Amino acid sequence: SCFGAQKSKKKDKALILKAYQERVSMRGIARLFSISRGKLAAWIKEHVQEMPDLQETLLPFQPGDVLELDEMWSFVLKKANKRWVWTAMCRRTRQILAFAIGDRSEKTCRRLWNRIPVAYRGCLAYTDFWKAYQKVIPSEQHIPVGKESGQTNHMERWYCTCRQRQARYV
Repeated sequence: SCFGAQKSKKKDKALILKAYQERVSMRGIARLFSISRGKLAAWIKEHVQEMPDLQETLLPFQPGDVLELDEMWSFVLKKANKRWVWTAMCRRTRQILAFAIGDRSEKTCRRLWNRIPVAYRGCLAYTDFWKAYQKVIPSEQHIPVGKESGQTNHMERWYCTCRQRQARYV
């Protein structure tokens, strides 16, 4: 029946998306499930658009919250196409509050800062000594520190986990 075919299609689509989340390559999924990479890419985009906005998933701000901000280098296709992933994390909840992708400029840092929910923008913010942070974050709440201080350990650990677990990112 037509209804049975639709149900089977939905089940297959869910299985295919699950395989993608489990780090099977797009090329591998296309071969295993006999679908085109274009169709898979469309399904992934559709799936991502259905997800809730980052702001909707965050736990509420509490007095005394502290931020850790850092940036991580990567590239797209070749090393000449450098990209920096900038993130802000709440130390208490370990949630990523905001992110920005771009170069290592003040402009990208400002974009990150402006994406942090307003309630969190008054928190103390620990960063490395990169000059862009000093230009963007108000000096009364900005605390630049070295890695040896341990004040950005959670952010550094998150980046390490990204590199270890997300083959597509590595």
